[in-house]
Amino acid sequence: MNPQKKNLPIALTGDRPTGKLHLGHYVGSLAARLRLQEECKQFVMIADAQALTDHAHEPQLIRAHILEVALDYLAVGLDPGKTTLFIQSLVPALPELTQYFLNLVTWNRLKHNPTVKLEIQQKGYGEEVPAGFMVYPISQAADIVAFKADFVPVGDDQLPMIEQTVEVVRKFNRLYQKDVLVEPKAISSAQARLPGIDGKAKMSKSLQNAIFLSDEPDVVRQKVQRMYTDPNHLRVEDPGKVEGNPVFTYLDAFGKDKEKIAELKAHYGRGGLGDVAIKKYLMEELLEFLEPIRKARQEFAKDPGGVMQILRKGTEVAIEAAACTLREVREAMGTNYF
Repeated sequence: MNPQKKNLPIALTGDRPTGKLHLGHYVGSLAARLRLQEECKQFVMIADAQALTDHAHEPQLIRAHILEVALDYLAVGLDPGKTTLFIQSLVPALPELTQYFLNLVTWNRLKHNPTVKLEIQQKGYGEEVPAGFMVYPISQAADIVAFKADFVPVGDDQLPMIEQTVEVVRKFNRLYQKDVLVEPKAISSAQARLPGIDGKAKMSKSLQNAIFLSDEPDVVRQKVQRMYTDPNHLRVEDPGKVEGNPVFTYLDAFGKDKEKIAELKAHYGRGGLGDVAIKKYLMEELLEFLEPIRKARQEFAKDPGGVMQILRKGTEVAIEAAACTLREVREAMGTNYF
């Protein structure tokens, strides 16, 4: 497994198993993980415990989607020989580290975490916020420091989480006068967040505006045909707006011929190029990109037991790595009683 690599930096990242992964996930983190598995000792976590902070009423959904997320990981090219894939809830050290770190953070600080505040607003919790949801930034900090991650690929919306992790690391090391924990650095995607096909700021399963990595070709075509463009581009001969146009955002992310894309933008901007034409070109590019992923996923899906065995082996590696950090934490705190 991956931890056989020596003297390499460590990267950690993960996804919540609340559905299949989509193009936004690829742009946001999966592309970075493919690169990092060649450069780092990488851990990729299926964050089922974190998912339960706002899906406690449907654990069966989380269970079912663990396999779905694992299939997406393998299909895009994450190699279990290079990357350790594991299930969060099966690593015993993580909740214990979370408990210790909660004592290093004030409730007021948690309430003012920008990511948490935004998600509370988006989910419409009001005053009925689950306590587990409020403290999940500290659980996330435990996930990161348990593996002494040097790098964490995240979207811009998750940067406050990394900042809070750094605060925990610094306070722990200062309080117990030992440099036990490692300060992580965030790796942000060079590509801007991929909007949904409806033009909204975020591609999301819940908003029903996502193109999934496993979508069949006909489904991809239908979704691209429905894609939001420039609402004022009513006639082909009219100048169209390129900036903020999801079709061109997707072409920037997935189109191979950058020169041709630049020409299409110029043509669209001065008029004479219709939405149907640029959507057709995007369809071709997306179908070419997604086809090998879809086929690879179908092959892995033929052996679900084999996929779960990959997760089992990866989780065993993760258990050992996190337990080592926990022993060092206990030693620093003086709670290694026996």
